[in-house]
Amino acid sequence: MAEQPLLQDEADQRAVLRRAAPYLRPHRGRLAVALGVGLADSAALVAVAPLIGLAADSLADGDRGGLGLAVALLVALAAAQLVLARVGELLLIKGGEQVVRTLREQAVENLATAPLRFLETHRSGELLRRATGEVAALAAFVRLHLRNMVASAATLVFTLVMLAGYSWLLLLVQLAVFLPLTLLVTRWFQRDAGAAFGGKAGAEATVAATFSETLTAREALQTSRGLAGWTRRFERENTHAVGAARRAVRVENRIDLVSLIEGAALVVLLLAGGWLVARDSVSLGTVVVFVVASRNLFDSFAEISQLVGEVQTARTGLARLLDLLAATRPQDAPGQVPAGLPVRGDLRCVDVAYSYRADGRTLHAISLDFPEGSRTGVVGETGSGKTTLSKLLCGLYRPDGGAVTFAGTDLADLPEAELRRRIVLVPQEVRMVSGTIADNLALVQGAPDRARIDRTVDQLGLRGWLEDLPGGLDAEVGQRGGNLSAGERQILGLVRAVLADPAVLVLDEATADIDPVTAARLEHALDELRSDCTLVVIAHRPATIARMPRVVRLDGGRLLADEPAGGRPHGGTLTGPQRAG
Repeated sequence: MAEQPLLQDEADQRAVLRRAAPYLRPHRGRLAVALGVGLADSAALVAVAPLIGLAADSLADGDRGGLGLAVALLVALAAAQLVLARVGELLLIKGGEQVVRTLREQAVENLATAPLRFLETHRSGELLRRATGEVAALAAFVRLHLRNMVASAATLVFTLVMLAGYSWLLLLVQLAVFLPLTLLVTRWFQRDAGAAFGGKAGAEATVAATFSETLTAREALQTSRGLAGWTRRFERENTHAVGAARRAVRVENRIDLVSLIEGAALVVLLLAGGWLVARDSVSLGTVVVFVVASRNLFDSFAEISQLVGEVQTARTGLARLLDLLAATRPQDAPGQVPAGLPVRGDLRCVDVAYSYRADGRTLHAISLDFPEGSRTGVVGETGSGKTTLSKLLCGLYRPDGGAVTFAGTDLADLPEAELRRRIVLVPQEVRMVSGTIADNLALVQGAPDRARIDRTVDQLGLRGWLEDLPGGLDAEVGQRGGNLSAGERQILGLVRAVLADPAVLVLDEATADIDPVTAARLEHALDELRSDCTLVVIAHRPATIARMPRVVRLDGGRLLADEPAGGRPHGGTLTGPQRAG
């Protein structure tokens, strides 16, 4: 089995910022300006304490001039800080939102081009959570908390530098009481934060995935009376998610102990400061500076402590999003169409093998030729590998062994746009978007107009069917095509595929589970395809297969027979062990 990238339940949170650097780089200029204004704002806030200390010393010395200067500078500083705070907040939020936008767009782009095997391996709810929920959480952090986090960190550093310049002794006393205990509490928090917040995010993603699957399978659950069992499963997962959330809250509450440490540090500071003033070791203004600045110091620690949980949540979400981006990173794709590649040509698979799991193969060394303009039916029991073969023929899967070629060129060497231009698949379940019939038929390259759609409908002999629909091309298909029958959706899928004018058209169980009248219409439409379009039809319906001049039979992932509809072997296709025994 080819190596399949998988998402981690608990994404690696190490070096998150370094891994996010490529997405930050386009916005580094804007972020640098925002950071510079934010630092200036923090410096202005820290400068308030020295000015108050100057005023206190001027009062003690009876220096009215010094007092007036200190007051004037405080007023000017307050006005400057007001402007800096507002401008810095706007710049930082705007820059952060641009980064979030980049991540969101990259996630959507990666998922849109991700290998089908990757998408089928993961639950849709998990992918949705990472591509939308984690981005939404990051956006909320940017809007609500990023500015406070940057300002608090800068204020803390500037305050420590300023206090060291006034009295390193008082600073050591204050830090000796405050820092070790605070670091101990912080370390206690960080020890369990990664697992707690990662477990919470993973449990919530599981609940979201199960809920999404509940909506998708609601009819089957109701008609089979399986809703009760499925509900019990949802309740178990929801209970686990609640427990994970409670654990995260308990870990986050450990940070509240910092408030008690702040009070103890302030008491010790006043005692030590009074003793040093009495000995004339420091001035009264210095103690005032320490008392005022300690408020900044403690507030910064408190702000950071309160934001630790938010930072951890954002870090976890970013790690999960980066995990998704890394797993879905586009591989090096062919850049140019190989020289001389025709628009139409033969499709061929040579010794193609494929596995979904490491413990067994789904297809075993299949070799088949589909000449240009040929018509081939593929039959076999459920699980024989028919649908897997169809996806390999269309390049949606890459074989684990062998190769699939078009006009002699490996499909892996074709640019995605050129591959989709030449080979089109109509799956058993045709996907619809909300809108009209015309809206859904226009979902092909070039967005065909109504005139071209009308010509294609007439070409396929489907005018009568279209006129039977209320509104014709303007008929609403409903959510997920709910206003149409399964057969009508298949007909739309066929018309949409023919509008793409492919060289090869593959239909996977196109007439399965639809009424005979609609199936007959679909089969008649297939007869009207242009003669140079290669047609591969996977079907159970005998009437559909009877229209195919050639039939390929699969059994257990092996080629059992390749013969005309009359039963005689199709020349030159079977070799060795693949020949029917």
